[in-house]
Amino acid sequence: MSVLVVGSLNEDVLVTVDRLPGRGETVIGSAVTVAPGGKGANQAAAAGRLGGGVAMIGRVGDDPAGDRQRAALADAGVHVGLVRSTPGELTGTATIPVEAEGGENLIVVVPGANAALLPVDVDVAELRQATVVLLQLETPLETVLAAAGAAAGIVVLNPAPPQPLPADLLALVDVLVPNEHELRRLTGADHGDRDPAALVELARGLGAGSVVVTLGARGALVVPVEGDAVLQAPPSVQAVDTTGAGDCFCGALAQALAREEPLAGAVRYAVAAAAASTTGAGARGALPDHAAVTVLLPSVPPAVPVT
Repeated sequence: MSVLVVGSLNEDVLVTVDRLPGRGETVIGSAVTVAPGGKGANQAAAAGRLGGGVAMIGRVGDDPAGDRQRAALADAGVHVGLVRSTPGELTGTATIPVEAEGGENLIVVVPGANAALLPVDVDVAELRQATVVLLQLETPLETVLAAAGAAAGIVVLNPAPPQPLPADLLALVDVLVPNEHELRRLTGADHGDRDPAALVELARGLGAGSVVVTLGARGALVVPVEGDAVLQAPPSVQAVDTTGAGDCFCGALAQALAREEPLAGAVRYAVAAAAASTTGAGARGALPDHAAVTVLLPSVPPAVPVT
């Protein structure tokens, strides 16, 4: 197995509204869309679109939603034999009212079966043999720690949603991939804009391995264990919807690392994939394949050293 993803699977219920409701208020929605989601599943789907040898470990409920989530992953080329049904639990859900103009939203997540993912679920040969193990924080922390400890390959952790991370987990992580907000939360830094050099200083104080800080339209900051940090800008695209771009970045980064790309080259590939993913609507609506990313790569600007 090239990439093994351990994480969450949710069914997203998106409701279009003219404006978000206030406390105790009822508003009328104009449309509803049900779509596959969950950070783990989104990252697995992105990796699956970009190449073979991708599998996922997770839990869904013993319900029709669980069947839909497995089918959506399989359609993206992901092996789902380790996505288990959980009797007595419902598949995780995210209810998301979204304003028709501007895209402001609220998100209410019910973890459901995701909370039942246990360390025993990751004690499998597929994880121990994977080239890259990709983790997030939408499943129990003890399970994330067990997966990182059992992995023999490269461990990539996207610390989202952010929470305090024990030192023993950080010591097991080869590549930590926070966004700027998550980096501030992890380091206890105050809010406010920081230039790339200041972000590098925060990243080096985490006690993890290499750190890749995703910066949205500005690209990604690569802070290796050894050597100089660089800022990698993305290619220019006509963005339609940035939902899920960070998850696409993580899936693409894992695939590139599994192909033995050096970290800077893997990040270059990942920013191209993430940019391509913004050209359609939804978290998985425009996930690119490898050919589409290859077309974009020549337009990715050179990385710039951060001093």
